[in-house]
Amino acid sequence: MSALLKKYGNESVVAKAYAFAKNAHKDALRESGDPYFTHCEEVANTVADWQLDEASVAAALLHDVVEDTPVTRADIEKTFGSEIAFLVDGLTKLKTLEYQEHNKDAEVENLRKFVISFTRDLRVVIVKLADRLHNMRTLKFKTKERQERIAWETAEIYAPLAYRLGMQKLSGELEDLAFPHIHPDEYKWLHETVKDSYNSRIKYVKKVEPILLRALGEHNIRPLKVDSRAKRYYSLYRKLRRYDMNLEKIYDLVAIRIIVKTPEECYATLGVVHQLWQPLPGKFKDYIARPKPNGYRSIHTTVFCVDNKVIEIQIRTEKMHEEAEMGIAAHWAYQQVRTRTGYTARSWKGVKNRDELLWVEQLRNWQENFTDQEKFVQSLKVDFFKDRIFVITPDNDVIDLPKGATPVDFAYRIHSDIGDQCVGAKVNEKIVPLDQELHSADVVEIIIHKGKKPTEDWLRFVKTEQARQHIKSAMRTKTKKLQAKNAALFVELKIVGKTREGYLKDIAGVFADMRLTIMSLQGHTDPRKAFTTAFVRCDSLPDAKLTKVLVALKKIAGTREVTYKTGKE
Repeated sequence: MSALLKKYGNESVVAKAYAFAKNAHKDALRESGDPYFTHCEEVANTVADWQLDEASVAAALLHDVVEDTPVTRADIEKTFGSEIAFLVDGLTKLKTLEYQEHNKDAEVENLRKFVISFTRDLRVVIVKLADRLHNMRTLKFKTKERQERIAWETAEIYAPLAYRLGMQKLSGELEDLAFPHIHPDEYKWLHETVKDSYNSRIKYVKKVEPILLRALGEHNIRPLKVDSRAKRYYSLYRKLRRYDMNLEKIYDLVAIRIIVKTPEECYATLGVVHQLWQPLPGKFKDYIARPKPNGYRSIHTTVFCVDNKVIEIQIRTEKMHEEAEMGIAAHWAYQQVRTRTGYTARSWKGVKNRDELLWVEQLRNWQENFTDQEKFVQSLKVDFFKDRIFVITPDNDVIDLPKGATPVDFAYRIHSDIGDQCVGAKVNEKIVPLDQELHSADVVEIIIHKGKKPTEDWLRFVKTEQARQHIKSAMRTKTKKLQAKNAALFVELKIVGKTREGYLKDIAGVFADMRLTIMSLQGHTDPRKAFTTAFVRCDSLPDAKLTKVLVALKKIAGTREVTYKTGKE
């Protein structure tokens, strides 16, 4: 009997979806030769393990039905209701995110639709991540070309997305599964190089653990668990690239993780660790007092341990550990246990701290600004999924930005008006250039001047598309205002004087002497031929220049009156 049916019962909506999907896919096979339905069942098992609601598990079972069988969305809604139909529809819109040259626009539009779907209901993306996880675990059955393409998508889009949702364990597994396909030579080298280092460091940790447990026991601290955590291969590869591929500079190749009951015990444990071993300066991070924007909470400290070897120690509660592993899914699970009610991410139930997911709302609004499809994908990767830094406002709020971001990027992330009016910045209380690269834990203060507008030079160094779009918009507005101000402006002068031969020639001479171009010159004489009225039009003149022209015209013999008006063509 299926584990799903055992867990939810034969009368549940999960059982109904199980039978429906199994029948719909009954004749289909995967590349491996297994029945296609085994994939749907595995995805649903993962979603169930993450403790999402029955609607999500049912949607996981049904996620390929509309795409791969004659079943329609209307059929799903009629059989299972609007909630499950919505989830299935969101998943159907991104069955494959494959960047094929002949249909790239269509595939990117699928990505845009997916973004809209999951920002309306986060269950869509959680189920999609479970789908991608199983596809990556069975990637070996696809062609080499498809392996490379799917692995690239996974590393560039899905793994960073899982990380942004706080699902760090899933993010790491997706990256490790993609690594041998996108960097095969580097993967082979790393696997061979670190094998002995991993083994020796794990052996070392086993020697350290009893010393640590004894010291904690002397202070009446009884950890729920003490274990070792080996750094994942892809994460290690990225870090090695920053340290000249020198393994000796990687202190968290294998880290000790201590799980205790309460946050108070976390700090008490930290005190014991620092009494036991000297901390390495600059390597202490308190993500409990100041969590990462994706919700991650833990204490990290690096110490000179037994035999003076450097090792990282992580300290957290059991709940923090579950949240670190499962992210937003864990938040949802706690809410489910507490309320015993259904979950609707559209109302943000299940999220412990709504501020942790403000980037989801920003993403929903941000995607509306793009018409260029390739720029949309690139900007999505940079603005939301790229390696992040976490900087701090003077009010102690944490703002996440892509690595390499500048004070201008920070200013626009706070508010578009702050960005537009930015004239300077302080980082850690020191004035810095606006193009200075920010780093995690920097405290950033923006200096503004009311009415100030951005300069085109900012486009040279900003990293986020959000900042770039606002700057370009301000540039366009400035250009339009300037064009409107200068568009076909003219001054028209009316000169009235006694009619005489050569009068109009004398008027034209004034403009010639001042090297001014006449756009038009017309003269009219009254019926008695006593007075001539001349109308002269030329380009708009500065006030000082116009005054000189008026004075010169009034000096012409016979002139009685000189007036003027300005206007646009």
